[in-house]
Amino acid sequence: MTQLFRDVQGKPLCPGGSVVCIGAFDGLHRGHQALVGHARDRARELSLPAVALSFEPLPREFFSPRQPPARLLLPRAKFEGLRALEMDIVGLLRFNAALVAMSAEEFIEHVLLKRVSAREIWVGPGFRFGKGRTGDVAMLRRVGAERGFEVREIAPVQVDGERVSSSNLREHLAAGELAAAAHALGWRYAIGGKVVRGRQLGRTLGYPTANLRLGRKRPAMTGIFATWVHGVGDAPWPSVSSLGTRPTVAGTEPLLEAHLFDFSGDLYGQRIEVEFVAKLRDEEKFNDLNTLVVQMDIDSQQARRALRLDTQDSGALA
Repeated sequence: MTQLFRDVQGKPLCPGGSVVCIGAFDGLHRGHQALVGHARDRARELSLPAVALSFEPLPREFFSPRQPPARLLLPRAKFEGLRALEMDIVGLLRFNAALVAMSAEEFIEHVLLKRVSAREIWVGPGFRFGKGRTGDVAMLRRVGAERGFEVREIAPVQVDGERVSSSNLREHLAAGELAAAAHALGWRYAIGGKVVRGRQLGRTLGYPTANLRLGRKRPAMTGIFATWVHGVGDAPWPSVSSLGTRPTVAGTEPLLEAHLFDFSGDLYGQRIEVEFVAKLRDEEKFNDLNTLVVQMDIDSQQARRALRLDTQDSGALA
């Protein structure tokens, strides 16, 4: 079972040593997967725990709360993704004023040495850390030579000639380029969570939905999509989904609403995952609910066509 910890201070978690990878890991794209995979494989070779260190909120969310970056993964999904990649311990360190004030030297001492007893550290290209981002790979290697740990930096990962990064992934999703995003991820983009009660307006319009709240996180894309819903039955369930603020009904918070075709049942409180196959259109504000329903009929027809043409293979892409 993968262990989760949040605090910088605390008892040593790996007294016998560990292999550590560090990153924001927002999206867990192919670049992140390569970094985590190297650390995991080395940990198995050395018979040590594999540790992934990340931060919540993301540093850019902390420094720019009014204009945060679009989130690719919610915190729980990040943890579950790292667990699926066979990390033994995951640290989602609280990125707060205390951590911001921590120097690079203090981070090495308190987190990498005292907390997880790192014997080998893996980082991505251009890694920086510590107060004022003064720490880098050269510094880590210098300290490592003195304190007994090694540092490995992986090369950038490219797919179809493009460097894989969270920034590029956000751009593809914002543009509705779901195929390009899937190639960067290795699978189709998806959002998971627990189904919550909404205003039940969709039910009155003939389109009941399973609703997932994103909290204060800004989604990486908005619009209407052909989707598969996982977690309802033995196979993915065909659906049409809306992701955004619902301008026609004056919504404010971002919400993911999935209408499952030909489904009857109560999903409240159940965890599901919505997998995005094709973008149908952008969000739009309609003059009245009748006009909205007409468009929802069209969206449903288009989603059904898109899903029938799809391979229905929701696993990893080649």
